[in-house]
Amino acid sequence: MDSGSIRRKFLDFFASKGHTIVPSAPLVLKNDPTLLFTNSGMVQFKDFFLGNAISKSPRIADTQKCLRVSGKHNDLEEVGIDTYHHTMFEMLGNWSFGDYFKKEAIEWAWELLTVEYKLPKDRLYVSVFGGDKDDNLAFDQEAFDLWKSFVSEDRIIQGSKKDNFWEMADLGPCGPCSEIHVDLRSDAERKAVPGRELVNNDHPQVIEIWNLVFMEFERYWNPQKGGSGEMLKFDLDYKGADKKAAREKLRSNLTLLKPLPNKNVDTGMGFERLCRAINLVSSNYDTDVFTPLIRFISEQSNIAYQDTTYLTNPRQGSSEKTDIAMRVIADHIRAVSFAIADGQLPSNTGAGYVIRRILRRAVRYGYSFLNFKEPFLYSLLPVLSNQLKDVFTELEAQKDYVSKVIFEEENAFLRTLDKGLKRIESLEGELANKTLTGEQAFELYDTFGFPLDLTSLIARERGFSVDEDGFKVEMAKQKSRSKADAAKETGDWVLVGDDQKPEFIGYDHLESEVNVVKYRKMKQKNKELFQLVFDRTPFYAESGGQEGDTGYIESANEKIFITDTKKENELIVHFADKLPVNMEATFHAVVDRHKRQLSMDNHSATHLLHAALRQVLGKHVEQKGSLVNDKILRFDFSHFTAMTPEEIRKVEDIVNRKVREDIVLDERRNVPIEQAKTLGAMALFGEKYGDFVRVITFDPKFSVELCGGTHVSSTGQIGLFKIVSESSVAAGVRRIEAITAEEAERFVRESVDILDQVKSLLKNPKDLIATTKNLLDEKHALEKKLEVYQQEQANQLKDKLALKAVKQNGYHLILEKVSVPTADVLKNIAYGLRNQFDDLLLVLAADVDGKPQVAVMIGEKLAQTNTYHAGNLVKELAKEIDGGGGGQPFFATAGGKNLSGLDAVTEKARKLIMK
Repeated sequence: MDSGSIRRKFLDFFASKGHTIVPSAPLVLKNDPTLLFTNSGMVQFKDFFLGNAISKSPRIADTQKCLRVSGKHNDLEEVGIDTYHHTMFEMLGNWSFGDYFKKEAIEWAWELLTVEYKLPKDRLYVSVFGGDKDDNLAFDQEAFDLWKSFVSEDRIIQGSKKDNFWEMADLGPCGPCSEIHVDLRSDAERKAVPGRELVNNDHPQVIEIWNLVFMEFERYWNPQKGGSGEMLKFDLDYKGADKKAAREKLRSNLTLLKPLPNKNVDTGMGFERLCRAINLVSSNYDTDVFTPLIRFISEQSNIAYQDTTYLTNPRQGSSEKTDIAMRVIADHIRAVSFAIADGQLPSNTGAGYVIRRILRRAVRYGYSFLNFKEPFLYSLLPVLSNQLKDVFTELEAQKDYVSKVIFEEENAFLRTLDKGLKRIESLEGELANKTLTGEQAFELYDTFGFPLDLTSLIARERGFSVDEDGFKVEMAKQKSRSKADAAKETGDWVLVGDDQKPEFIGYDHLESEVNVVKYRKMKQKNKELFQLVFDRTPFYAESGGQEGDTGYIESANEKIFITDTKKENELIVHFADKLPVNMEATFHAVVDRHKRQLSMDNHSATHLLHAALRQVLGKHVEQKGSLVNDKILRFDFSHFTAMTPEEIRKVEDIVNRKVREDIVLDERRNVPIEQAKTLGAMALFGEKYGDFVRVITFDPKFSVELCGGTHVSSTGQIGLFKIVSESSVAAGVRRIEAITAEEAERFVRESVDILDQVKSLLKNPKDLIATTKNLLDEKHALEKKLEVYQQEQANQLKDKLALKAVKQNGYHLILEKVSVPTADVLKNIAYGLRNQFDDLLLVLAADVDGKPQVAVMIGEKLAQTNTYHAGNLVKELAKEIDGGGGGQPFFATAGGKNLSGLDAVTEKARKLIMK
């Protein structure tokens, strides 16, 4: 059965059981500070489990794109090496929100696997929760008895809390789970060792395929034991090797469990593993999820791949290393492509850095083992998009854009990859205890763009290790903010009233009566911060690029300033300068009206800008990011070349024309998503839209977008639109920064003022441009004359220094203090003397236009003896001028701060040379 049929059968089966089939959420998460990526099927339903939202359907099923490469769920090191770990994978799942429970979940899972998919029953094992004394949790007898209806007791395994009790986090919904495992070994192997002995023991052929979670408890802090302070202290201070076990024991001691009001079912089945089990092959990579990609890689590299189509007929390919390389590339291209399609570009920070790491890991495997010396990954896009065009349409729709982004990233990394690998080779001979130091690993990261995990991977292949702790120390030095991040502590929410989802009324009201629902304290950089959640709020929470509102709340007795408003899943969180004295009071909330108006000006102008860009540059332009506040608007969009001045002017003119037309806003709320699409509304890839959306229109023939932000009632309120910069953000992504209203007026006024001042300085010429050009021409002519004069001086100085050369110990020594106008003159003198003396040892302590510099040059003949190393010498001498430097073995320079130390440089040089 092919993978497409397997996926369809799963969704059709649960549709027949009354489930609503929903689309996958994007890989890249919005409004969830706890995760970088969607790492499991339940993530998009988290608010249903937390009680922050209610599902419109009590039964749901889907296939969810997931990414696991960092944090708790980090599978990166196993990817390509073993047969069943992946970075991006699909999670098939069915969900019940207070509807059915264990009986139906178990019955349907068994029916689907054994009747619909016809998996051999004698290859299946199940596990149930065996209980836990620390949490006073009983053995899951109910699940055990239900499974006995389908399998014999010797195929039911009682699992530990680690394997069979699922928890979302330290706190929150949790419950026992039942896993279904499949034994894919040969008949002889299964006869020799029973499969139950290999369940949950990391056997590559005895693997979990489905986990049925029965969410029936909520974990909360024990009020008798305090809040989260002890756990935070433990996380920061505990250094023991058994930290994981000790932490779990502490958590059990600090928390309690209580039954949830509604029992839920949350299941997750690894699609790639399921395809492998149904087709009885020994590796996920031998299913048609991956074989088209691997076949393409094999053909392009002209290297065979192992063929393990059936367990009974394994046949080796060219080598284990080339097989691993093909698996890594086939896996990684999926993760990188879908992340980019969902809006996450490779970058140097956060989620973007994770994607860059994955991409560079794939590039390195192709370069080292498959001889791909030019960009190659991008060429896999047509194969991948064609495979999944009926399931995840976002990749097919953007394949050209994604391909270009990957090409640019590959191209950039390949330029430094070869140099980085050669640097590693040069370091191998210097390693102490076969360990690459933290400083050396950081050099590879900082200079050659090697992520630490890539350096560690190469090190393992070459038989040495990396001081990862030392690397982290070097990173901490570079990123001083890491201390502030480490010091950030977030307390627990404290309920005041009924826990409820806040109602946003800020589209229609900028003032309202509100009540505090819950609050918490935070600490960052030793400063205490406070967060409030209200039952209703006029404050817009940061979302869709628009920054959050500010303002204040007040009662009869106190006034509290709101400094920011953000979204946290479905919560609207208000940052306050202090906590209310009376939490139960009713407050009057007031949004900063002026700031909101300016933000609306910029947000509406962003919509007009987007439409104008598509009109001028083409329909390939898609939003890739935005920032909107009361000062500026920033818009990132897909485009592969810098805009010309004429294109910028055209876009600016179109937007200002729409502003002058004073187009009235057409705002439609709660529009069914399909109806919104028929209106021509632009849906952004990477955004998760509900069944009902908000449509913002400024002229149905010009700008129609899905948007949750705040907008002007008519475009005339924007006043004036001015683009202030256009630049590159990443491969295939450009950025425009623009201003409107007051900021645009200020910009024009200041520009005119500057122009008037320039005219005044130049005596108000009739032709300002011609006058300025003449001045520049005069400047260039004078600079050339100065260059000639300085070169004549340098030649004279060089000749004087040559006369001072002293022959000793088989070389000519020149050790002098000099004054020169520029560093280039100093360098030219050094090379000129090297051409005169092949046995030269030159040390110049130079006053370069009032700044101290040191230059060390070694002649070609003397350099071959390795008696002196210019780089090492200059580092020592630089200490005398409070500086540093380096260079090549035969030529090195250093700069410093202490001009009076030049005499000490010559004295120290003489002592070092005469040793």
